Amino acid sequence: MGRLFILLGLTFLFMHLHASGNISKYINMEYSYVSQIAIYILAIFTIMGAYLFFKEEDQDHCDDCQCGHDHNQDNKKWKKAVTYTLFSLPIFTGLFLPVATMDSNIVEKKGFHFPVYDDSDEYSQHQFLQPDTSLYYGKDDYLTLMDQSLKSLGKHDSLRLTDQNYLTDLEAIYYSPGKFTGKKITLTGFSYHSDDLAKNQVFLFRFGVIHCVADSGVFGMLIEFPEGMDPKNDEWYSVTGEVETMYYQPFKKTIPVLKVSSHSKVAEPDDPYVYRQY
Repeated sequence: MGRLFILLGLTFLFMHLHASGNISKYINMEYSYVSQIAIYILAIFTIMGAYLFFKEEDQDHCDDCQCGHDHNQDNKKWKKAVTYTLFSLPIFTGLFLPVATMDSNIVEKKGFHFPVYDDSDEYSQHQFLQPDTSLYYGKDDYLTLMDQSLKSLGKHDSLRLTDQNYLTDLEAIYYSPGKFTGKKITLTGFSYHSDDLAKNQVFLFRFGVIHCVADSGVFGMLIEFPEGMDPKNDEWYSVTGEVETMYYQPFKKTIPVLKVSSHSKVAEPDDPYVYRQY
């Protein structure tokens, strides 16, 4: 009975996530077909589990004449209880706990700190402000991908980072920030101010999902507003400005900085996340 309810619960959980749209908080929707396939597979297993359960029930009726106490059975029941509890936890949490949207509090709790960049280790992956998909490509393939992106973006004097191109274009900008100096960029995100910044400087972030939440991160740019502005955390802005570069000591690397020429407060998007397009 326990296995049947777990299978039924997992099937319903995946269906609920898709029906509510919350599946996008866990995976890149490019791969939504995988979880949709999982629903059908789990549904088949649930039907099979129900068949086996009722078949075992009939068998148990035939064995009612046996008596005696088996301590091994007690051990099995204890192990089953622990196993079923562990499998039930994600079902109950997924169904009954609200889905939290990541904001600056996540950045605050985790600490806005990144390891020192180490070029000597080609297999290590260091996430800064920029998305980094080099782990998923061979070295030559990744260089080709970046060259193509730079060539495509280089044709434009101004860029707009939308939900669709946010992670791809931002990765190219961080890959070679000097090539974007002087270009105008428009982007939207929530503000986060760290102690080492001037009052009119903030990081403008979007939480991005490359494949799933396991490789998600906070991505964006350092923004410099006009003097006199003092933006607070978690205020959503749409900004336009000109790209400059600076050596940012906490990261020990050169990063792009957007000198804002126009800005406006905006409402938080219906989906505050952005996803890597392939």
